[in-house]
Amino acid sequence: MSEQENIKKIITQEYIKCSQDPIHFFRKYCYIQHPIKGRILFHLYPFQEDVLNDFRNQRFNIINKSRQLGISTLAAGFSLHTMLFNKDKTVLCIATKQETAKGMVDKVQFMYNNLPGWLRGNKKPISDNKLSLKLANNSQIIATSAASDAGRSYAVSLLLIDEAAFIEGIDKIYTSIKPTIATGGRIIALSSPNGIGNWFHRMYTEAQMGDNDFNPVELKWNLHPDRDQIWYDTEKSNMSAREFAQEYDCDFLGSGNSVVEPDTLKWYEANHVIDPIEHRFLGGDFWVWKYPDYSKQYMVTADVARGDGNDYSAFHVIDVEACEQVAEFKSHIGTREYGHMLASVAAEYNNALLIVENANIGWDVVNTIIEKGYQNLYYSPRSYGDMSMDKYLDRLENDQVVPGFTNSVKTRPLVISKMESYIREGAFIFHSKRLLEELRVFIWHNGKAQAQNGYTDDLVLSCGFGLFLRDTALKYQSAGMDITRASLAGMSKTGYDSIYPTMPGGFINPYEIDNGMGGKEDIRWLF
Repeated sequence: MSEQENIKKIITQEYIKCSQDPIHFFRKYCYIQHPIKGRILFHLYPFQEDVLNDFRNQRFNIINKSRQLGISTLAAGFSLHTMLFNKDKTVLCIATKQETAKGMVDKVQFMYNNLPGWLRGNKKPISDNKLSLKLANNSQIIATSAASDAGRSYAVSLLLIDEAAFIEGIDKIYTSIKPTIATGGRIIALSSPNGIGNWFHRMYTEAQMGDNDFNPVELKWNLHPDRDQIWYDTEKSNMSAREFAQEYDCDFLGSGNSVVEPDTLKWYEANHVIDPIEHRFLGGDFWVWKYPDYSKQYMVTADVARGDGNDYSAFHVIDVEACEQVAEFKSHIGTREYGHMLASVAAEYNNALLIVENANIGWDVVNTIIEKGYQNLYYSPRSYGDMSMDKYLDRLENDQVVPGFTNSVKTRPLVISKMESYIREGAFIFHSKRLLEELRVFIWHNGKAQAQNGYTDDLVLSCGFGLFLRDTALKYQSAGMDITRASLAGMSKTGYDSIYPTMPGGFINPYEIDNGMGGKEDIRWLF
């Protein structure tokens, strides 16, 4: 055998070995750009070898990872190996921005350009630009930014979703692309966590429970052999707890931008969240933890669904003095039925102060309560000013009032702030798993506190209304709450019949009662 034939045989054997063993291919021929060492061969760490075997053996992988573990580079190398040793394969890389997705293509291009000629083949790539690389065997990698129609026009062999937790609308993108890989394609979704409730968190959690086809892989900071306790202490001292949880600790709860700190919610879950002692009404959607105690004062605080089917009507029953949740409701229900239910529950709990959001169709609920003759309905001032507590009370004394609570751009931040303060300090005790889960996905988004996309905040907001207004009631509690309950219970329904049709404008004040000395007393200051 001639020397040329012997070289050709060695190359053939080596080519076959590279195609069958990606680890051998990486170690001997695949160069990467190290941020410090520059151009080096890709020698895999043991944990990277394990992840690579997952890429090969599992069709769907979801990777919850620490930063700077080389997993994106590993995914790029696996993409190149797929393209190099298979014909007509399409790798689609989706990221938050096109520039980020382009980074994956850059890594593949660098690895490909540094391969020996016998591995690359004699022909030049068909296409080689910033957003794609197409080889002579018709295999390619394409970078694209997140869009609802991303990938629809491709028969995708391997889908890479980079920083999946940070891509808005990834659930729609995934739904549109999944049919294209149903015939044998693969998915690698990798990201550091970004709180809970998003697509990445849901898919990873479901994978852990065996409820979907993904193989879950968790890669914390300490897997890297160059990281020790000294590294840990140094990094943690230079970052906030949330930043470290997100960047290095694979902690979904600690990584999010939630309004209420995750550690606080963990404390509530461990110490106060319990199953209700009774389920009532509409399929058991009214949860009761404590029955009425006729020596106590209660408030019922309600949020009204918009009526589009995407949110729920929800209310809480709160022991005012103990500041404790004793009952809760969340369900879809008609406005008239909801009004009757609220009046009934409030009456059961010692004629509780009934606080109902009056925006949009909330007026129909409020009107139902007034028609029913419930006499301890909360009334809001017609204007709020800067909403300091003293001015709030002053406006209640001097301005016209409207039935229900007006949740506006002025009141909402104050409601959220008050609720967060109560919960952070452990001053409000709640028992509901439903409220706990809503609080976990109640986040700051573009400066506004709201439910994460795909979730609702009905229990959170109705809770916030009550905690915000509890301060108003408690300001004069020692002198006022007993008088309020006793006095309003004796009011005639005539005041309510007169007030509602004449607003705005002149009206009969339902809070003006006989003082027992031949005169009248306005008791709105109690609220």
